[in-house]
Amino acid sequence: RLRVAAIAAAAADPLRFDLSEEAVLGTARTLIPTLVAALTPARYVYRDEGSLARRLWGQLSGRSADEAALRVLDTALALLVDHDLAASTLAVRVAASARAHAYAAVSAGLGVIEGPLHGAASGLAHKLIMEVLDRGDAGPVIAEELRAGRRIPGLGHRLYPGEDPRARVLFELLEEIPHSAPALAAARDIVATAARHTPLHANVDLALAVFTASSAMPATAGETIFAVARTAGWIAHALEEYGERPLRMRPSGHYTGPRPPQPLPE
Repeated sequence: RLRVAAIAAAAADPLRFDLSEEAVLGTARTLIPTLVAALTPARYVYRDEGSLARRLWGQLSGRSADEAALRVLDTALALLVDHDLAASTLAVRVAASARAHAYAAVSAGLGVIEGPLHGAASGLAHKLIMEVLDRGDAGPVIAEELRAGRRIPGLGHRLYPGEDPRARVLFELLEEIPHSAPALAAARDIVATAARHTPLHANVDLALAVFTASSAMPATAGETIFAVARTAGWIAHALEEYGERPLRMRPSGHYTGPRPPQPLPE
């Protein structure tokens, strides 16, 4: 829905090729709420219903939002805005380098974020937590993941030798919410059990999974939160790239395959 909404919003904006800072910032102010409004089929018209976190909560959970839960969601949105040159952000900058408009640049990022090693990782962690809660023990769940040769979702990050600092912030806030306790305990069990195999720490995907699993949200909610938040960062990166030399993100390839069986004709 997010990808389709971005494309539809572009088609409805005849001035989308205006790459000036004022125009691109205007795109951000309308695109992000439009993405949130497009998450359920019954809400095609955008209405101001308070903060972005409150509107997003209403699209992802059937449970009433309390201030503590909204604070976690609002904090997650802030923490996930930007994170160095992640794969999706690099895709956005490549698109902007070719002077694609902001909607197209965001669409490039949304395409990459669907990968299980990027935005979709929180959904896999959500399912892992739900399975641990169902079985009451992380041991057999982690054992099955390892036996299948799968990476344990929600653990480890190439930028952090220790715990992901974004995860630490979210875990501290989640500890203040009583109904998050079972999912938090499951997450700790996952980390402790996996540590017997390899010493990996919790990352932001596991923290997001604890939040979505304890907030009556679907497994895909973490990826959605990630994408909505990162859209703001992507547009900031696109704006920076528009100020650089066009097509500077164009690498050159070097052929290393087999040589032709005979010399090519001159």
